[in-house]
Amino acid sequence: MGLSIKPLADRVLVEPAPAETKTASGLIIPDNAKEKPQQGTVVAVGNGKVDEPLTVKVGDTVLYGKYGGTDLKLEGKDYLIMRESDILAII
Repeated sequence: MGLSIKPLADRVLVEPAPAETKTASGLIIPDNAKEKPQQGTVVAVGNGKVDEPLTVKVGDTVLYGKYGGTDLKLEGKDYLIMRESDILAII
């Protein structure tokens, strides 16, 4: 990926999955009504804490809380940086 950011401690950088643009029945969802995605791909991880090693790794697809993480824009792409404890599951 070559990103110039390295999360610290138990922080993880996640690239959110794109928001759905259509419903299951094929209706197009306008931009202002799209749900913020709650899953994404881990693109960078910190080194963990001495007593708490990280369990997620680069490439994992993860689920996180609706309001988890801090929005970040790097090299024209949107990312979230969050603590590993904000991640609910690896899928």
